[in-house]
Amino acid sequence: MATRLVSAALVALLVVLHVQIWFGRGSVPNVSNLISQLEEQKKNNEQAEIANARLAAEISDLREGLDMVEEKARSELGMVKANEIFVVIAR
Repeated sequence: MATRLVSAALVALLVVLHVQIWFGRGSVPNVSNLISQLEEQKKNNEQAEIANARLAAEISDLREGLDMVEEKARSELGMVKANEIFVVIAR
C-alpha cells in the first residue's frame, strides 16, 4: 500500500509539472510569445535610436551655424532674402 501511495504521489507530481510546463506562467508557448515580443521591441528601439540620432544631428547643426536655420526658414516658412524673387514652378 505504501508503494502505491508513493507511486500515486510521484505520478501526481509529474502531472502537475507537465501542466506547469505547458500551461503555466513559464510555459513553452508563453516563453515563445515573450521572445517574439522582445524581438519586436528591439526593432522599435533601433528605429527610435536612428530617429534620435537624426534629431541630435539636426540640433547640433542648428546650434553651430546659421546655414541650417536659413535652410529651414526657406523650405518650411517660404522666407526669401532681400532682393530675391520667389518663384514656384508647378508641374
